Amino acid sequence: MRSFEQSRILRRSFSSRILAIRLLPGQVVALAGGILILLGTGLLMLPIATPPHVELRLIDALFTATSAVCVTGLIVLDTPHDFTLFGQLVILLLIQIGGLGYALMVTLLLLILGTRIGLRDRMMLAETLSTLDMQGLVRFVKMVALVTFATEGLGAVLLTARFAADTSWGEAIYWGIFHSISAFNNAGFSLFSTSLSAYQTDFLINLIVTTLVILGSIGFIVFQDLWDYMKGARFHLQSHTKLVLVTTVIILVIGTLGILILEWNNPATFQPLAPSDRLLSSYFHTVSRTSGFTTMDLSDMRDATLYFLLLLMAIGGSPGSMAGGIKTTTIAVVALTLRSVLRRDEEVEVFYRRIPQDVVIRALCLCILALTLITLVTLILAFIERQPVLSLMFEVTSAMGIVGMSLGDGANRSLSALFTDFGKAMMIMSMLLGRFGPLIIGLFAIKTARRKRYRFPSARVIIG
Repeated sequence: MRSFEQSRILRRSFSSRILAIRLLPGQVVALAGGILILLGTGLLMLPIATPPHVELRLIDALFTATSAVCVTGLIVLDTPHDFTLFGQLVILLLIQIGGLGYALMVTLLLLILGTRIGLRDRMMLAETLSTLDMQGLVRFVKMVALVTFATEGLGAVLLTARFAADTSWGEAIYWGIFHSISAFNNAGFSLFSTSLSAYQTDFLINLIVTTLVILGSIGFIVFQDLWDYMKGARFHLQSHTKLVLVTTVIILVIGTLGILILEWNNPATFQPLAPSDRLLSSYFHTVSRTSGFTTMDLSDMRDATLYFLLLLMAIGGSPGSMAGGIKTTTIAVVALTLRSVLRRDEEVEVFYRRIPQDVVIRALCLCILALTLITLVTLILAFIERQPVLSLMFEVTSAMGIVGMSLGDGANRSLSALFTDFGKAMMIMSMLLGRFGPLIIGLFAIKTARRKRYRFPSARVIIG
C-alpha cells in the first residue's frame, strides 16, 4: 500500500514538473514543426505515396519531409518519378505550411473560426514572423496571407500560360501551381528531374521564378512598411526596410557580376551561351541562392564559383521571409560594425539612425554560430563520407541556409543521396538547425534583458 502511494506521489510530482516547463514561443513553434515533419513522414511512407517499384526507406521519407517543412529543397529521391501524385501533393502541402509557419497557419484558422488570439499566441507569431513588435499583429497576419496567396496565384497563372506551350493544359496547371508555391516559399522542389535546366535560356520562366523567389525572400515586414508608406500612413520608410532593400540590391549586383566573371569562359557552363544568356543565368543563380532552383549542373562550375555561391547561400534572405541563411540585415549590421570600428566611430549608424548595441551583439553571435556549425558538421561529414570537402561544405551550407542547391549525385538527386544513414541524419539536423535553431535557443525572443544588481570592475584585455 505504501509503495502504491509513493508511486502515485512520484507520478504526480513528475506530471507537475512537466506542466511547470515553460517553453519560449519560438520553442513551441519548433516543436510543432517537428510534429509536422513526423506527420509528413508518415504520409510519405504510405504505399500510395510512391510507385510500386520504389522502396522508400524511413530515413529517406524523414529526410524528404524535413526538407519540405524546412523549405530546403534537398532531395534524396527524384520528386517527379519516385513519388506519385499523392506523394507530390503531400510535399507541396508541407512546403506551404512550412513556408508560412505553423503559428501563422493556426492563427489564420483561429481567425476564420472567430477565436480570440491570446498574448502567448501573439508572441509565437511575432517570433515566427520576425516582426519588430506585437502591435497590429492580427492585421499583419491577414496581410501576410493576402500577399502569399495572391502572389502564388498570380505566379501560378503566369507559369501555367507558359507551360501550356509545352504540355497539356491539365499538366500545365499542375506544374504552374507546384512551381509557383515552391518558388515563393523558396523551397526549390521541382517536378523536373533536372530542376529548370530545360528552361535555362527561357527569359519568361527565369523572370517569373526569380520574381517569386525575391518576393518570398525580402520579408513581410517590408511589404507592410511599403504599403503603409504608399497609403500615406507613414512618412518615411523604416530603417529595416531600407537596409533590406539596399542590401538585397547590392547582393544581387555583386552576385550576378561575380558568377558572370568567374564562369565567363568556362567551356562546361557559360562558354556555349550567348552573352545575354550568360547574364541571365548569373542573375538566376544569384537570386536562387535562397531557393535552390538551378538551370545547369552546378558540379560543372569552377571551385572558385562554387565557393562564391556558397557565401551567397550562407547570407540567404531577409528576416520574416520564407528564406533562411544568416539573413541580409545580419550581414549588413556586421559590415556596418566593421566600418564603424575601422573609422573609430563610437556608434554603429545607418540612414541617420543608431543601431542598438544588443542588435549588433546578436548579429555577431548569429554569424559566429552559423559559421561554427557549418564548419563542425562539414568536418564530421568529411571524416565519415568519401566526398570532396568543398562538395560537403556546399551541401551543409545549403542545408543550414535552407537553400537546396547541391552538386548532385549524378542521378538527378542531391549529394546527400550518396551519404550513409548517419550522414543523412546529420543533414536532417542541419536543416532543422537552419530553420528552427534561432527560435529554439531564443536568440531573437521578445523579452526584456535580465539585468544584474551588480557590476564587476572592467577588465583590460589586449586583442589583435
